[in-house]
Amino acid sequence: MKKFFVIVSLFFSFNAFACNDLLDTEMRILDSSETLNLCEYENNVILVVNVASRCGYTYQYASLQKLYERYREDDFVILGVPSRDFMQEYSSEEDVAEFCSTEYGVNFPMFATSKVRGKKASPLYKKLFNETGVSPKWNFNKYLISRDGSVVSTYGSSVKPDSVELISDIEKLL
Repeated sequence: MKKFFVIVSLFFSFNAFACNDLLDTEMRILDSSETLNLCEYENNVILVVNVASRCGYTYQYASLQKLYERYREDDFVILGVPSRDFMQEYSSEEDVAEFCSTEYGVNFPMFATSKVRGKKASPLYKKLFNETGVSPKWNFNKYLISRDGSVVSTYGSSVKPDSVELISDIEKLL
């Protein structure tokens, strides 16, 4: 009988550490050699955004930062993923990090410059595409992920971070 309880305990312990497949993705932190598994954000409401420093939508950084500051205490996080897929990002990650910090005071998690569409897309963006059938058409495309790790909605570049639509959807998940 004792053996049974040990096996059951091990089963539940293992499952307690299991992470949703979408989030079980290792990503390198922007301008760093350090990596982070996105399971760190499990049980958070997550907004994944492919960003660029020299785009007509770059002004959205300011609204993204305000959104992050407003809801981060409620287990909300924004994950910024710079991309050169649309030819509007600096070639140096150091320049990207400096730009985001000095121009917009960005302190939400930012990850290494990555491909966000096509066959060479990063593992995270391949998973996002497989779950939604939506690939970014431009910079500042957004994916909203619920606490259970499923994508709830996608938003195109023109949907601003402070839009009623996006804020309402976030608040429903919080």
